Amino acid sequence: MSSLAGKVSVVTGASRGIGRAIARTLAQRGATVVLAARDEGKLAEGVREIEAAGGKAFPVVMNVSDPASIDAAFARVLETQGRIDHLINNAGITRDNLLLRMKPDEWQDVIATNLTGVFLCTQVVLKPMLKQKSGGRIVNVTSVVGLMGNAGQANYAASKAGILGFTKSVAREIASRGITVNAVAPGFIETDMTQAMTDKAKEAVTASIPLGRVGKPEDIAAAVAFLVSEEAGYITGQVLAVDGGFHM
Repeated sequence: MSSLAGKVSVVTGASRGIGRAIARTLAQRGATVVLAARDEGKLAEGVREIEAAGGKAFPVVMNVSDPASIDAAFARVLETQGRIDHLINNAGITRDNLLLRMKPDEWQDVIATNLTGVFLCTQVVLKPMLKQKSGGRIVNVTSVVGLMGNAGQANYAASKAGILGFTKSVAREIASRGITVNAVAPGFIETDMTQAMTDKAKEAVTASIPLGRVGKPEDIAAAVAFLVSEEAGYITGQVLAVDGGFHM
């Protein structure tokens, strides 16, 4: 895989889990990685981890559900880094509940972060990408739940399904400018979000995965690294499920 040296990658939701693994992997391939999230302390940890391994990283506090926060964060990135080559829309939350019991704020919070946040960040980053006239890569992290649904996650599934349509639409709009837009759909991955599950529930899910194991954040990071690479330059508007065959 070609080096990402000289590229600047912005990763949202980069303070932990999948986002942090993506940031670490892109840095290992030579990119200067901007870690964006709300938790300043966790961001600092992520930056130290990357720098200790010889990579380049920069933290920026950002709330993807707040347009003002997004504008300020990207302005700071451009001020300090001078360009943005990759945007990885990874930030996401869950507010699980059965639909009959779901409160309006549980719906709105998830949509605001998981879907509207993708819209806002993408809209902001397109302007500098187009001015650079050197192409760009946008990768949106969705979920297999957005492909198949899941009981108790109507809000989460709707937000992740919305990302699929958004990805394909934007890919069509900007393909002529050399900017690709793709999505990665993780399956069952070992993260903080899945730690709360009981061992019995985890065993049941694992039994339904053809490859016989749950995924790791690094599995998702590897897919993202490919999609931002030069080798993926002829791929756009696609959804890559990284789920061990769970949804096929």
